[in-house]
Amino acid sequence: MTKIILNGCLGRMGKVVRALSETDRECEIVAGVDIVISFDGLTIPTYPSFSYCDMPADVVMDFTGPGALSDLLGFCLKKALPVVICSTGYTEQDKREIQSASRHIAVFYSPNMSLGIGLIVSMLGRASRLLNGSGFDIEIVERHHNQKKDAPSGTALLLADAANKALDGEMKINAGRSGRESKRDKNEIGMHSIRGGSIVGEHSVVFAGHDEVIEFKHTVLSREVFAVGALKAAAFIKGKPAGLYDMQDLMDGFE
Repeated sequence: MTKIILNGCLGRMGKVVRALSETDRECEIVAGVDIVISFDGLTIPTYPSFSYCDMPADVVMDFTGPGALSDLLGFCLKKALPVVICSTGYTEQDKREIQSASRHIAVFYSPNMSLGIGLIVSMLGRASRLLNGSGFDIEIVERHHNQKKDAPSGTALLLADAANKALDGEMKINAGRSGRESKRDKNEIGMHSIRGGSIVGEHSVVFAGHDEVIEFKHTVLSREVFAVGALKAAAFIKGKPAGLYDMQDLMDGFE
């Protein structure tokens, strides 16, 4: 059984992870950390910050945001604990901090913990090489609820990076076309963000060619999708040597 300290245990995703873990056979939430303390319904020790937490565990899981990154990594480095980072909106400096920590501890980082998105990412490389080389344009459309702060979404950027990597990094990301009076550049990946209502998450990668369109689409119907992936990532990273891991490493374990 993988024992987990959950950072952001009282947030929307934290509540979903806690509920799902109650029936999970591989993982157990043994403690929580959250700046907003409310003990309503909590059955685990909960702390206002990592400085108060002394609970033994195998893995730390984070569902908070970029503002908590330094404290999160500092705690994990001090305790030599693997960490699963499930948040988005990180800057390039934040990503360098994650990379630096991974030289000392095992870090599982993915902007999207869905197994379905992991599968699409693994397929995008071959599709991009084949279709872009045959004149297909690549466009990405992402839809999320009206409370999401970052745009484009971390998942949209993940998908674009997977396609771009397969094309030797020659593509440019064009996030929206407002104000432009020029034709589409053949070496660009278009990115479009929609924010509204309570949409949990939807991503489409569109390959548009002459007289045909191929689309990879992923729709999330509940946040439990991300919780399932996060718990699998925690079980996967337990006991792993220092390094930076992602959903592709987890997916490889299924084959």
